[in-house]
Amino acid sequence: MSDLLYSEEEEALRRAVRDLLADRCDAATVLARAEAPAAEGPHDRELWKALTEGMGLAGLLVPEELGGQGATHREAAVVLEELGRAVAPVPYLTSAVVATETLLACGGSEAAELLSALAAGRMVGALAVGLAAAPGAPFPAVRQEAGTLHGELTGIADAAGADILLVPADDGALYAVHTAQDGVTVTPRTSLDLTRPLAAVTFEAAAARELTRDTDAAVRRGLRAGAALLASEQLGVAEWCLTETVRYTKERHQFNRPVGSFQALKHRLAELWLGVVNTRAAARNAADALATVSADADVAAALAQAYAAPVAVHAAEEALQLHGGIGMTWEHPVHLYLKRAKADSIAYGTAGRHRDALAGLVDLQAP
Repeated sequence: MSDLLYSEEEEALRRAVRDLLADRCDAATVLARAEAPAAEGPHDRELWKALTEGMGLAGLLVPEELGGQGATHREAAVVLEELGRAVAPVPYLTSAVVATETLLACGGSEAAELLSALAAGRMVGALAVGLAAAPGAPFPAVRQEAGTLHGELTGIADAAGADILLVPADDGALYAVHTAQDGVTVTPRTSLDLTRPLAAVTFEAAAARELTRDTDAAVRRGLRAGAALLASEQLGVAEWCLTETVRYTKERHQFNRPVGSFQALKHRLAELWLGVVNTRAAARNAADALATVSADADVAAALAQAYAAPVAVHAAEEALQLHGGIGMTWEHPVHLYLKRAKADSIAYGTAGRHRDALAGLVDLQAP
């Protein structure tokens, strides 16, 4: 059995990412990005450049021979924990994890070329499947005609900032489509999570390159990695909420006492701490199962999402309430964490959907 504790290398990676985010992605910066005009784009391009070109983090899951770091899902999970703690407006999960894993399942020179570009940070990729789609669930496809694509797909996360889309078509193939071409229209939609925007994508005779004929397997691999590692992002969200709430309740006084000294709040925070600790175990197990190509990877991913999503939402709700009046203001960042937690709770399948999948995987059907 693998050791789920963080290695020295993983802790060093955490410190490096946290230091960078502390310098370039504080709460005021994230709020300013959320309020920025649409013309500036949904993502923090300078931060993304620092993460990709400066630290090489977009290529953690890409083999060294393709220009990546040749690391594992454990390292990617550590990065996602820190990005979750900062609700960083960057497309790491969608591009460096989901799109990358999908391409790794494709094989061939076309996929290898795109993997090199994603690893180097020259391109941002997105799988053109709705954010709410769970691994193994059916997903819409567009019409393929004479090598071009026609139709519309909705609910695509980070499509507005993507350079390349991985698009399933009705002929059973997965295609790569550049967004900066005639025939592709990306229309941003209002989304709850301001740091991970959604969009609708319309194809009108858009030129496309075939990547694989086994679309179901490639998409399933991408979505499974997304669901498994999303738990690490949710862990980061929940951990920030717990840490900041404990700090605030120590500083906030009522009746000449810190509010954190009240027994009722102690119980609530203790319960929250237990949820965060258990979420870490589930998230680490999911990341390790992918890293070791475990036969139980499907079980680990479903378990992680079934547990992590409710904990992250609960932690954010408690943080908002226990911050009192200031927690209800736009200027305080806790609303960003609540919105991220709520949006994440339906991303790559709801907790209920994953519980149903888990029951089937372990042959323990619900009554």
